[in-house]
Amino acid sequence: MLKMKGYSVKTQKAYIGHAERYLRTLSIPLKDVESQHIRAYLLNLYEESRSSSYVNQAFSALRFWHVTALGHSDLKQWIRPKRQKKLPVVLSPGEVARLLKAIQHVKHRTLIALIYSSGLRVGEAVRLTKQDIDPERRTIHVRQGKGGKDRFTVLSSAAYSMLQTYMDTQPIVQYLFPGGKGLDHHLTERSIQHVFEKAIRKAGILKPATVHTLRHSFATHLLENGTDLRYIQELLGHASSKTTEIYTHVSIKDIRRIQSPLDRMITGVEEDE
Repeated sequence: MLKMKGYSVKTQKAYIGHAERYLRTLSIPLKDVESQHIRAYLLNLYEESRSSSYVNQAFSALRFWHVTALGHSDLKQWIRPKRQKKLPVVLSPGEVARLLKAIQHVKHRTLIALIYSSGLRVGEAVRLTKQDIDPERRTIHVRQGKGGKDRFTVLSSAAYSMLQTYMDTQPIVQYLFPGGKGLDHHLTERSIQHVFEKAIRKAGILKPATVHTLRHSFATHLLENGTDLRYIQELLGHASSKTTEIYTHVSIKDIRRIQSPLDRMITGVEEDE
């Protein structure tokens, strides 16, 4: 049913995982479950120090199974747990440069560079094929991104040069970045996260960054360089402009222009002296 509803493979696995964990905690028949049982389960996830995004996904999964799959219409009026409003972590251009320098493996460095330079999700990057790269139009065709939507994003000249060097040494059968199972299998998202974590430590970057931080950094750096928010929305594949607007809160372009009152005070004192 999840596949028929158009959910991605990643979401299907997540929803099934949430359902399995939830069922293991139930001490009553599934048909007898009421709203308070689900609330108690979600509250327990918070007590286990699960993130708000994890609890929110668990909520969506359980709502799907109960309401959509099992037809428990009396549970439709669930109150979705509130997601913490945290600003995304963003690396500076200098930190991105240090990160790339810390990755010695050509394939891994090229993939990480593409994620940052094109604003890709890691799941989109590992599934790229040679046919998705258009150097003449300087675009990357992202197929079946989040929500099952295709889009085009920018192809960096520097990243393409790295890609050419990499492809000269790597036979490409299907995916640009084949994994350990053979040339017709792509690298896993988990393996790239591991590569990223190792590089972050080697580069001496202390921010709590993940691979997805590169996508946030791409958007923020474009905004700081004057790119219109509407274009950034298209490049990222956001359905709503509200999702893209969060980068206006992490951009430091305008913050740099603001002089701290302490600096003003000290400057004034020095001038008086």
